[in-house]
Amino acid sequence: MSLLEVKAVTKFFGGLRALYDISFSLEQGEILGLIGPNGAGKTTLFNIIAGTFPPSSGSVKLDNEEITSLGSRQICHKGISRTYQLVRPFSSLTVYENVLVGIYFGNAETRETRSVDDEGTELLRLTGLLQKANTPAKNLTLVGRKQLEIARALATRPKILLLDEAISGLNPAETETVMNLIREIRDRGVTVFMIEHIMKAVMGLSDRILVLNFGELIAQGTPDQISKNKAVIEAYLGTEGSAEQAQGA
Repeated sequence: MSLLEVKAVTKFFGGLRALYDISFSLEQGEILGLIGPNGAGKTTLFNIIAGTFPPSSGSVKLDNEEITSLGSRQICHKGISRTYQLVRPFSSLTVYENVLVGIYFGNAETRETRSVDDEGTELLRLTGLLQKANTPAKNLTLVGRKQLEIARALATRPKILLLDEAISGLNPAETETVMNLIREIRDRGVTVFMIEHIMKAVMGLSDRILVLNFGELIAQGTPDQISKNKAVIEAYLGTEGSAEQAQGA
C-alpha cells in the first residue's frame, strides 16, 4: 500500500485552472522529485497535499486515510511536514529556539524536557547547525536558513517531508551538503517529496520523478526515463543535449 495517494486532483482559482486530474502515489522510503516550468502548478500541488487549501475535486490519502478536507495543522500532526521556497525563520529567535517551535508544534507537550532537548540537539547535529545553536536565525547565511527550515520541519516528526526548492540558490559545495542531508533524512525513515529546479540534484537524488506542465502531469518515471522523454525535453529540459547533461549530472 502506498504511503501517499493523490487521485484525480484538480484545482481552480476562479476561472484559472492550476491543476487538472493529477494522480500518483508515493511509496514509503522513496525520494520523489517534482519538476516543471515556472507556473506549472508544483507549489499548488504541495499546498493541497499539506492542507493549505483543498482541491476543487479529487482526493488525497495518507496511509489509506482520507485527508483531503483537513487543514494544515491537522495534516502536519498526521505526518506531513513541509519547507517553503521563501525561507522565513523566526528571525528574533535562536537557531535552537526555532527547532523547539517545530518540536512543540508537533505535539511534544507531553514529552519530558530532557527528551525535547535531546531531540532538538540531534536535529541540529543532523542538519549541520549544532555549532550555531545559539546564533540568531537572522544571522544565518542562505544555506544555513535552508538547513534550519529542514530541521524545523523534521522537528514535527513527519512521515513525509515536502521540500520546496531546498537546494535552489546554493553554490556547488552547499548543494552537495544539502543533497547528502536529504539522503540521510531518507535513510532515517522519512519519505521525501521534493520540488527542485537544480537538475543535478533532482536527477541525483530521486528514485522517481513527476513532471508537470500547465497544471497537467505529462510524465512520471525514473530519472533515466524522464531525461529521455520527448515531451519532457520539449516542455522543460529544452534540448536533447540538456537531457543528456541532466542525466549525467
